[in-house]
Amino acid sequence: MKTLVMIPCYNEEENIERVVGRLARVCPDVDYLIINDCSTDHSREICDKNGFSYISLPVNLGIGGGVQSGYLYAVENGYDITVQMDGDGQHDPAYLKALIAPVEAGELDMSIGSRFITKDGFQSSALRRLGINIISVLIHMLTGKKVRDTTSGFRACGRALTEFYAYNYAQDFPEPEAIVAAVCGGYRVGEVPVVMEERMGGVSSIRSFKSAYYMIKVCLSLVVYRMTCGKRIRRKS
Repeated sequence: MKTLVMIPCYNEEENIERVVGRLARVCPDVDYLIINDCSTDHSREICDKNGFSYISLPVNLGIGGGVQSGYLYAVENGYDITVQMDGDGQHDPAYLKALIAPVEAGELDMSIGSRFITKDGFQSSALRRLGINIISVLIHMLTGKKVRDTTSGFRACGRALTEFYAYNYAQDFPEPEAIVAAVCGGYRVGEVPVVMEERMGGVSSIRSFKSAYYMIKVCLSLVVYRMTCGKRIRRKS
């Protein structure tokens, strides 16, 4: 199937060449699109120098707006499967085929790459794992769906969910909220085991001293999102 790998990029000058290079070596038959979210470093210059496929947003939209731009691009260009893969090098394209498989087979609408099934590779800090577990429990309470790796940005979607996200994507805490939106919209969500790596370079958008605050905010946001998701969701007119 025609597949697009979306790579959100904000100040990833230390990583983006290696990320695209590894993707091209391992999965040369897929298309990719770097979504440069108004980076203030040399990310755009690196994309130009290497002839990378990218779009550059005129203003910084954050991870939610950036990824939604990718979904819109996928819809407009007729892609069957979209894959979100972070630009920091944590996601190994060697698992791309396994991630896509249940979507390609029609078993899932969204397949999430989870580091917590086999518990191999980089597992994040203890504080972040605690927060992810709490978010997992909350999502299960709100939707009845059990998802272990709720903040994983390594995920594949089929055509129907791609179009849904192109017009209904969460902005504040997109990874967990996107799960709630998909389940509430009647889409099938599941996980496949992957092994993740530590960030190659640069700085994460979620700093360690903010993790507890982030967890509280995302939990409140999920509750509000679940209560209002029927009003938020809209189809393409």
